[in-house]
Amino acid sequence: MPTQILQSSASVTLLGGGEVSDAQLARAMAHAPVVAAADGGADSALARGHVPQAVIGDFDSISSAARAAIPADRQHVVAEQESTDFEKCLRAITAPLVLGLGFLGPRIDHQLAALNTLVRFPDRRCILLGDEDLCFACPPDLALDLPVGTRLSLFPAAGVQGHSTGLHWPIEGLDFAPDGRVGTSNRVAGPVRLRMARAGMLVILPQQQLDAAIAGLMAAPPRG
Repeated sequence: MPTQILQSSASVTLLGGGEVSDAQLARAMAHAPVVAAADGGADSALARGHVPQAVIGDFDSISSAARAAIPADRQHVVAEQESTDFEKCLRAITAPLVLGLGFLGPRIDHQLAALNTLVRFPDRRCILLGDEDLCFACPPDLALDLPVGTRLSLFPAAGVQGHSTGLHWPIEGLDFAPDGRVGTSNRVAGPVRLRMARAGMLVILPQQQLDAAIAGLMAAPPRG
């Protein structure tokens, strides 16, 4: 498949096949005005009056009505079954930021697959939004301006060490691993600074902190 299907100088709102509220979509598009869809997410976009700039996936869930309504040159079928539709999209979109909606739904296997994709493509700035929380892969050096008391969870998808300031429970000297120590329900005590020795850490915040998450992620230096 082409390595780049959608190249955008503006940030992209990417719709998956899960439930997406009108308010959630409007908030995402205020930051990321270009709409793209992963397979059946095209139906969700069209139902809200948006024709996606690109639809990417194996096309096993998009409706025939959506295919008829979207220009053919915006439909990109990637037939291989070795990756999820979200991964197909993330590796094919070049944009300053991708905000993913409809990927943190009720199915645990789909959620885990989406989180797996985040940590395997740490060079892509991407935030996944759910009903309650948002999640993104932690860059090597991240500063967050969050209200004191905000819940901040760290979940390792690999063996990770790091350093923190501004957390109630510092992470200095801790060995994180998915089958070992995790960082559930830490909380903010001041200006947050996270430095990670390697890729593999996920940051989880309440979805109300989207603006702060975007500001921190966009200011972070790219992973080399």
